[in-house]
Amino acid sequence: MSEVALPAGFRFGVATAGFQVEGGYNDRGQPANNWAEWEQSDRVERSGVAVEFWTTYERHLDRAVAAGCDAFRMSVEWARCEPLEGQVDEVAVTHYNAILDACHDRGLQPLVTLHHFTHPSWLGVDFWLRPDSPERFAEWVALAVDRFAGRCRHWVTINEPNVYAVQSYVLGYFPPGRKLNIGKAVRALDHLLAGHVLAYEVIKDRQPQAVVTTNTYPMSVYEPDRLLVDVLLARSNGVSRYDLGPWLRERRQQYHARSLPAPSRFEWLLRKRINSAVPMEKALPRAVAAVYDSPSERTLDVVAIDYYDPVVHTHLRVPPPKLWDDTVWPAGLTRYAELNTEPGLDLWVVENGLCNRVTGSLSYPRRDRWTRPRYLAANLGAVVAALDAGIPVGSYYHWTLADNYEWGSYQPRFGLHGIARTGDGIEWCDLDSLGDDSAGAYRRIIEGLRAGDRSVVSST
Repeated sequence: MSEVALPAGFRFGVATAGFQVEGGYNDRGQPANNWAEWEQSDRVERSGVAVEFWTTYERHLDRAVAAGCDAFRMSVEWARCEPLEGQVDEVAVTHYNAILDACHDRGLQPLVTLHHFTHPSWLGVDFWLRPDSPERFAEWVALAVDRFAGRCRHWVTINEPNVYAVQSYVLGYFPPGRKLNIGKAVRALDHLLAGHVLAYEVIKDRQPQAVVTTNTYPMSVYEPDRLLVDVLLARSNGVSRYDLGPWLRERRQQYHARSLPAPSRFEWLLRKRINSAVPMEKALPRAVAAVYDSPSERTLDVVAIDYYDPVVHTHLRVPPPKLWDDTVWPAGLTRYAELNTEPGLDLWVVENGLCNRVTGSLSYPRRDRWTRPRYLAANLGAVVAALDAGIPVGSYYHWTLADNYEWGSYQPRFGLHGIARTGDGIEWCDLDSLGDDSAGAYRRIIEGLRAGDRSVVSST
């Protein structure tokens, strides 16, 4: 069996988000974010202590190291650092710096996200519809980089801007809970992408050696996914502002022609509807202006993707599917890595994970019988296949280390480690919520791939 050679500097990690793991948000006397009203009105389950990362971060980092990781994705939360407008909580800043120090002490390279679906409540739930949102976000980025750049040089500006806009204004699963408002979703996307460009410039001005990206959730429909990256890279591909519309239409046709699987009738109609709703010449005007007015020809240092279930029509069934019903398609990871490859840029998989459901103390097996060790072997096999095909994959982050708060509920479980909730807090489990040693499986796969042994993964 032939060996697999990982690129120099390849990183294995786990991905987390502050609001989902830290605990201590949206109750009396605590920092409040854009989920506060929904939590306080019991529209969603309360986040509470989450998984106590804020107070027990060393335990989390030790578990990541034990799983074989040498990278750790986390966020620094705007609402915690600036709980009131213009008032910086220096105690919180110092605590985040201690977490970053603890990462380095353990050989974990931090990848820090600056907006992971949350912002301070004082900005309002419709913050990203405001005309000044890109500039206001850039002010937060300046604050964060000034405080944390000495301990971090790898940054994600905004996590999954496409998911944030769709969940907030099309599906209604995130605050403010609007539904089927494509106009507001496109405006939010425009401001989010412009915010990324301004943030890129802020970071590079303060830290020229930084590596800066934004990560998208791959989708089989062009406009809410690949369009965003194409806008960011158009100028560096030699496309003038006046030629952008035709070039994007051509990219859309290429993307659809190369996408798999072939679209169902429903997805074909969905693509056609979105194509007509988002004319290329008028798409994302604030973002396009930011790209072409930037002092940097390219405002993306790596392409980053979060791979789960990319086929859009599978998410729009009636009744709406739950996370634990997501279709598993490991070979699609290789395919979408290829679709997102750009000359001269590495590609990072910064999220990839499997969900199952837990209610109370009852854990439900997935209906398709996938387990997390099998999923890890299959999806890392897809990464190996991508490397074999010459795709410059530079890192892989599993979502996530421990079962956490999944945007309004503790029922969805993604963790390598299960978490039991008691009246006194939380208890870690060595096994995941399906009863498998997923952390051990991840460690064995990592050790095998680092040794060049591809027998530890599955062929896709």
